[in-house]
Amino acid sequence: MELDLTPKLPKKVYGGDGGSYFAWCPEDLPMLKEGNIGAAKLALEQHGFAVPRYSDSPKVAYVLQGSGTAGIVLPEKEEKVIAIKEGDSIALPFGVVTWWFNSQETDLVILFLGETHKAHKRGQFTDFYLTGSNGIFTGFTPEFVGRAWDLDEGTVKKLVGSQTGKGIVKLDAGFKMPMPKSEDREGFVLNCLEAPLDVDIKDGGRVVVLNTKNLPLVGEVGFGADLVRIDAHSMCSPGFSCDSALQVTYIVAGSGRVQVVGADGKRVLETHIKAGSLFIVPRFFVVSKIADPEGMSWFSIVTTPDPIFTHLAGRTSVWKALSPEVLQAAFKVDPEVEQSFRSKRTSDAIFFPPSN
Repeated sequence: MELDLTPKLPKKVYGGDGGSYFAWCPEDLPMLKEGNIGAAKLALEQHGFAVPRYSDSPKVAYVLQGSGTAGIVLPEKEEKVIAIKEGDSIALPFGVVTWWFNSQETDLVILFLGETHKAHKRGQFTDFYLTGSNGIFTGFTPEFVGRAWDLDEGTVKKLVGSQTGKGIVKLDAGFKMPMPKSEDREGFVLNCLEAPLDVDIKDGGRVVVLNTKNLPLVGEVGFGADLVRIDAHSMCSPGFSCDSALQVTYIVAGSGRVQVVGADGKRVLETHIKAGSLFIVPRFFVVSKIADPEGMSWFSIVTTPDPIFTHLAGRTSVWKALSPEVLQAAFKVDPEVEQSFRSKRTSDAIFFPPSN
C-alpha cells in the first residue's frame, strides 16, 4: 500500500464566540493512525476560555501566536498558573489537567502534537472536559454528584446546568482570572525563540531542541521536539532519524519545498509546503527542505525523548566516514569524482545557504 504523505491543513472540530478547536484527522492524513500521532490547534479570541480538561494522550504544546494564561495541574499537585507567549513550548504528560485563557485582542493560537498509543482512537486526541454541556458532571446523576461532593440538590443543579458552553466559552470582559506567577514557568515552559541555540549557521538556519535537559517534563511525555528556522533559499541537509523515530512537522511560518525518499530510492513526497500545514516522515525515510525567499520555520516532534539524527551531507555525514575505495566501488566512479564529492561540504553545518 502506498503511503500518502501529502501535507494537510486541520479541520474545525468545534467552536463558538470564544474561539475554535481544530484537528488533523486520520482519514485525511493516514500517517497519523499509522504512526499513532495526534495533532490539533486551539485558537482563542479575546476573553476566550478553554475550560479545564484532560486528555488520553501526552502532548507538547507550542504557542504559535499571541499571549495568554495557562493553568496546569499535574496529578496530586498544586495548580500552576503560567503566562504564555509566542514561542513557548509546554510538555503535557498523561493525567495533566489544563485550561487556557486569552485576555488580549490578538488571537491566542496553540499547537498540540503528541502520541496516541494509549488513546481511545489511534491518530487523534480525546479530551475529557471537567465542566460544560459535555463535562463529566453531566454524565452522573444528581444523586452521585451530590454524594461525591456533599452538595444539596439545588447546588448540584447549578453546578451541572449553569455552564451551557462546550469546550470553549467567552467570559465577560470584566471577569478576573487568576494572575500568573513568574516562578510557575520554571520547569514547565521553554521559549524556543529565546532559548540558547543548539545549531546556529550564518545565513543558513537555527535550531532549538527540546529534550530532557532543558525541559525535564519531556521525559514524561516520551518524545522530543524542536523548532527549526532556515533563511531565504537555504537548505536543510538530507537526513533521517536513526533511532526508529517518526518526524511530525508543522510549518510555523514561511514556505518552501520538501522531498522525502523512502525504501528502494523511491521519492515518496515532492511538494511545496506552506504555513499551517502538517506532514509526517516515516521511520528511517530521508527528508530535505529548501526555503522560499521569505525563509521557513517549523516545529516538530520526534517520537523519542532524546532523538538522534543522521545527516547525509556535511563533515559528520556517513559519506565522510566511508573509505574512498568503498565510495568509488559503490558509486562506480573514478578517484577524481570520489575526491570531488568528498571534498565538498566540509563543515559541521546541517543548513546550507544558497550559493553565491
